[in-house]
Order: sequence, then C-alpha cells, then structure tokens
Amino acid sequence: MSAQQIIARYLRSKAAAQYCGYAEASFRTYRVKGGGPRFIKRNRIVLYDVADLDAWIGSERRGSTSETGAAR
Repeated sequence: MSAQQIIARYLRSKAAAQYCGYAEASFRTYRVKGGGPRFIKRNRIVLYDVADLDAWIGSERRGSTSETGAAR
C-alpha cells in the first residue's frame, strides 16, 4: 500500500462528517458521548478510517421505521 493510499484512507473530522451526511458538531458530540464511528486521535488531530465510517453508516440500516436501533 502506497503512502498516497494510506493518506486517502483517513479523513479529518469535518470531511468525515460531510462524508456521512452529518454536521461536524454532531461528530464532536459522538466523540464525547459515544454512539458515533470509531476514530483515531493523534495529538490534537482526530482521524476517521473510511472503512469505519462505511461500517457505521451500514449499522444504521433498517427495514422499516418500526425497527429500533442502538440508542445514540
């Protein structure tokens, strides 16, 4: 895997939130309270692996509005 591929695999908080269709503030709240996608924190930089974002989005799938998911 090249360095370019490794860098493209991770998104900063704002880009990750946009990728998932959420506000960046929602992701900040998820980091504090839980319920959001897994993240990596290197010093003050928060990064999200695109694979983790895809898995998190996939976990929100429902077959009907009556199905309940995990509490957020």
